[in-house]
Order: sequence, then structure tokens, then C-alpha cells
Amino acid sequence: MSSPILERPHGTATAATARLAPARPAVPPELRITDNPAAAVLRAATRGPIFRDIAAQTTGLSIATVNRQVSALLSTGLLRERADLTASGAVGRPRVPFEVDTDTYVTLGVHIGFTVTRIVAADLSGRILGGLEIATPQTGQDAALTIVARSAKAFLDRLPRRRPLWTGVALAGRVDPAAGVVDHPRLGWTAAPVAAVFSSVLDLPVSVSAHVEAMAAAELLLAPREPGEETRPGSSLLVYARETAGVAVTLHDRVHTPANGPGSIAHLPTGSEVDCTCGRRGCLEATIGERALLERAVRKGVLPKPEAPRRPAITDLYRAADTGNAAARELLIERAEILGRTAALVRDMFNPDRVVLGGQAFTGWRPGMERVAKAFAESTTLPAADLRISRFGGRVQEFAAAVTSVSVFYADPLSAMRRATRTAR
Repeated sequence: MSSPILERPHGTATAATARLAPARPAVPPELRITDNPAAAVLRAATRGPIFRDIAAQTTGLSIATVNRQVSALLSTGLLRERADLTASGAVGRPRVPFEVDTDTYVTLGVHIGFTVTRIVAADLSGRILGGLEIATPQTGQDAALTIVARSAKAFLDRLPRRRPLWTGVALAGRVDPAAGVVDHPRLGWTAAPVAAVFSSVLDLPVSVSAHVEAMAAAELLLAPREPGEETRPGSSLLVYARETAGVAVTLHDRVHTPANGPGSIAHLPTGSEVDCTCGRRGCLEATIGERALLERAVRKGVLPKPEAPRRPAITDLYRAADTGNAAARELLIERAEILGRTAALVRDMFNPDRVVLGGQAFTGWRPGMERVAKAFAESTTLPAADLRISRFGGRVQEFAAAVTSVSVFYADPLSAMRRATRTAR
């Protein structure tokens, strides 16, 4: 995967720069690996040029089926042939490899965080081409969504050579993917019309996903594999922590997406003395969230009090710990140990084959990972687990947004392409 640097905007789009189109119905994301033959062929081609016979071996489809699907996908422009890579000197019909067209199309992914929103462009292989970072508007939900959607439109307008196909929005809270509406208590949103606003501003189909479920889908659909590594069936538990905390479960190539939204670990007790907005003490999010951690660091004198225009950042706390500040290290080690114990508790409840840890609370401060692993091992009551860090590291939010924007193509590419090219009514 490439690693483009997120840009910061010079300004946001105004009402005059965003022409509103009729809102399209939301399209639920497909957070799973399907048995659709066209999808299987497309996924096989996402990692580079592949010959038809190799695609048949990889997918388990017959050569005849692969040939039909390749022809259909070539006709839509989702695939392209690489005649320049045809083996010379072969007897009989030349073998011409094919690959996903990564130059013509683009999808737009948006991750709306509690404090920061990331807007990224991705090609159909799931590779992120570039991105934009803005502060999440702390306004009413409709105004906030309009600001973010217009910023996304302005960013997309900077890619005139690519044809936009889809928008994917990932965020915390309780998401109704069929309606494209979200309840986000931390932002004060209730039935926020996410899909309707984005489709009106961008005039594209929109899928909306709970962000932890999308992160689990990115591990399933987009995570790069080491040479020789095979995708193993079974179950995975993803534990996410940054400003918010959450979990998602993948069972046999499908992210579990409960109708009422993902389960919450926000108010799991940690034993800390930190006050939570729910009225109790020691709730997980209130203890490990970056903003709460920085507030405690300021009260302890580890970091200076905020002075306009700059507020303390989590990197300031990491830097203090790395330069020998004992109080800073104590705060970060306490967070790491709480996260390790929490991950062990949830692991013992589900007993998955793998546990994946994602989010900057895990990846932001490298020494903390050892403490997480140690606390996990000491707290779990089950045999040793396959415990790993998300392969997307500190970019897990970006890839959650990207997979939400491409997942429908990985499930049924021909149907998705017809929907993407349909004129808004």
C-alpha cells in the first residue's frame, strides 16, 4: 500500500461551489467476501496483473467462468488487459494477463472522527491515492455534515482526470446502513442524514458504515498479505481505541453487523478514578480517550495549560515520555495496561481465532505495545492468542473509509458499476 501524506485544506467549499443534486438512497456496504464469480475475479486482480488460468486456480472457478467474467468486467472498464506483458514465443493463443484499472476511476472515503475528519481518494484496488484532513465541525449535525461533504467535493474536484464512482463514510455511533443515518452521542447527532447530505453534495451513491466494522472489513478485504501467507478461515476480533473505543467480530469471511449497530465497550469499567459523562467513574472511553488523557496530563503538570491558538497534542505527551518524563510514562503505561486487560476480557468472551488491535491508542506510542501484550497475556484465561496489530497501523481510519467506498464493487462489481453510472433521478 502507498503512503501518501494527508494534506490540510487551504479552505472549505462554500455553498456557491457545491451544486446540490437530488439525494440518492443509501447503499449498505458489503463487509464480506461474497461468492459472486465476477467479484472473485475482480478481487484476484487487485494485487496486479494475473493470467486467466492463475485466476481460475486462485478463485476455484472454471476457466470458462473466468473468461466470461473477465469479458464482462473488461466491457465495464473495471478490468484492463496488459498486452505488454504477454509471454512471447508461446505456442497457441497468447496468454494476456489482466488487472484492475487503477487509473481511470476513483472512490471517495470519509472518516468522521470525534475531533478529526479524514477524506481520502482510493482506486479500485483499495490503494489510497491522497487525502485531506480537517477538524470535525463542532456545529449542529446538518451544518457539520454539509461542511464535511463540501470539503470532500472540493477535494474530489482536484482529481479531474479520474471518474468518481462512489462515496463511503465511516464513523462511530449507531449506524443504520440501509437508511444512511447515524446516532452519534459524542457529537450530539441524532438520526443524522449522512447519506442524504453526501449524495446531494457529491451526486454519487453513498454507503455508510460503523467505523469499527469498516476497520474489520479493511483487514478482511484490503490488508496486504506477506509472501506465501494464506487467508485463514475462522474468526477475528478487532479492538479499536483512540478517542472512542469499539469492537467488531469477523466470522468466516463476513463482518458481523448487528441490526442495532455494533456492541459497545465504551463504558466497560477499568478501575480508574476518571469521571465519565454517564455519571460513573472509570469507564473505558473516559479513561483512554486522547482528549481525556491530555486533560489529565495538563492537571499533573506534564503538559502546559492550553493557550490559543495551540492546544496540547497527544504527540506532546509521547515526546515527554520519550525524553524521560516519569509522569508522562506513567499515564501512557496505565493506558496500555488498561487496553491490554480490556482486550483480554473481550477476547475471553468471544474466543476468536485472532485478535487484531487497531487505533492510535495502540500504535501511537511504540513502548506501550509491549505493555498491552503483557497485560493481555496476564489477564486472559484462555490459551495464548494470535495477537497482532492492524496492518494499517496509524492509517486504520483512512482504510476504514476506503473499504466502505469500494466494498460494493468487491461484492458484486457489475451491479455496483450499473448503479454508479446511473443518472440521479
